[in-house]
Amino acid sequence: MNSEVSHYRMGVVDSLSEIGQENWDGLLQLQTQPNPFLSFAFLHALHESGSASAQTGWIPRFICLWQQEHTGTQETLVAAMPLYEKMHSYGEYVFDWAWANAYQQHGLAYYPKLLSAIPFTPVQGNRLLSINSEARLALLNYLHSLMESQHYSSCHILFPTLEEASTLQNANFMLRQGVQFHWINHHFLDFEDFLASLEHKKRKNIRAERRKVRDAGVQFQHLRGTEITETDWRFFKQCYDRTYAEHHSSPYLNLDFFLRIGRDMPENIYLIIASLEGERIAAALFIHDQHTLYGRYWGCLKHLPCLHFETAYYQALEFCIREKIQVFEGGAQGEHKMARGFLPQKTFSAHYLQEPAFADAVAHFLQREHGGIDDYLDELKERNPFKLSISYP
Repeated sequence: MNSEVSHYRMGVVDSLSEIGQENWDGLLQLQTQPNPFLSFAFLHALHESGSASAQTGWIPRFICLWQQEHTGTQETLVAAMPLYEKMHSYGEYVFDWAWANAYQQHGLAYYPKLLSAIPFTPVQGNRLLSINSEARLALLNYLHSLMESQHYSSCHILFPTLEEASTLQNANFMLRQGVQFHWINHHFLDFEDFLASLEHKKRKNIRAERRKVRDAGVQFQHLRGTEITETDWRFFKQCYDRTYAEHHSSPYLNLDFFLRIGRDMPENIYLIIASLEGERIAAALFIHDQHTLYGRYWGCLKHLPCLHFETAYYQALEFCIREKIQVFEGGAQGEHKMARGFLPQKTFSAHYLQEPAFADAVAHFLQREHGGIDDYLDELKERNPFKLSISYP
């Protein structure tokens, strides 16, 4: 699908190959929060492995805006949007099932809907990729025309940047708030220096948890992307699948996906494997750049007290301190993270519903929900695990 709007050539593509890695990553590097999940390698791995594809209900509908060079022979990608057509709401981490049910009860179709997000990844980052405000506005105008011409019920943009959330609100999207828990590196010298910043009880509990794992004889292997073998990936996938099985659900990501990101973006991959008496029993996989570590996937074949906290948190915190990484995002939800030095951070999503009556109803719901989120954050502030010497964000 292509159209001419102003001096841009605009269109929708169903494969990143039509955009090209150089074009996509070149535009990405101009953004304010170009995290690894937005990279061509990560998204392409999701699509090509079949993890996020038409077969799993994620139909790529990426919007692209091209601008012709002055010579008239080449075009430059000046704006783009990771976008999917969806027939369900799985793998999103911002829940709209109640909205879909309300549509169904009134004889209206909620699906297909449009979704701008990184599949299965609740990480904040750019969604309106553009070189300037003019290109961004053109991108949003085209998004609205796409919704109307293709008769989508709605469009949902998950975990945009704060700046983008404001832009989307001005474009008549409704904002929804959420809460995640992030660890901030206050220039800690080592793990003991971090512990010294916590209240006495929290510090004591963490030491006790780490002692249980150490006394059990668990040992840890830290592997960077280039060091991870196919055998390592297969073991990790076994752990990953076990976690989903224990929660009576099916894993979203397949082995081919993990092998692809290991091959194509090794500089962003970090794997921690736990072993007991020479036998591997657990693994945690992280994605990172120079600024942020993202805790994404965890699993174990043998349960031991505090093994999860040690593998997925404390070992990772040591890595952050050692590498001077500033932020550790531990994934969705989890108040239990506060006792381990993580603090609540507000997140956003933006929603546009075509049906006016339902848009009004959702707007009222979100207004009430915002008040609840603010009260929740106030309550969490009273449980700040740090001493007064470290201020609350």
